[in-house]
Amino acid sequence: MRSRTEGMWWGTAIEAPDPGALARFYSELLGWPIGHEEPGTAVVVAPGGPVYLVFQQADDYRPPVWPPAEGQQRPMMHFDFQVGDLDSAVADAIALGASPAGHQPQENVRVLLDPAGHPFCLCKEADEAGGVVQDGS
Repeated sequence: MRSRTEGMWWGTAIEAPDPGALARFYSELLGWPIGHEEPGTAVVVAPGGPVYLVFQQADDYRPPVWPPAEGQQRPMMHFDFQVGDLDSAVADAIALGASPAGHQPQENVRVLLDPAGHPFCLCKEADEAGGVVQDGS
């Protein structure tokens, strides 16, 4: 977009039945602060960057189905987060309220559902030979 300049913020908005609770989940998961909260809206802000996640009230919210199923609410978007240790990242997310999805399409990716049912992926980057990169610890 030509009118954008360096340092301008950008982000995405996610519908949820309880935006404050979902913002707190992602704030804890990512270690990002909640920058703003009011009835019906909560914003999680990336430290040191122009990125934000806004969670908005949706009274008629229906959680998406993963994997997509005909006639059901499809996921319209999902987050991908690269992690250094897949097993510990999954355990951390579950401890915060996520649940593992029943369908796991890749060995180096774990699909989880956030507390509102949105799918998100934790990804362990593969090396050039297709294997999983080890974190060295």
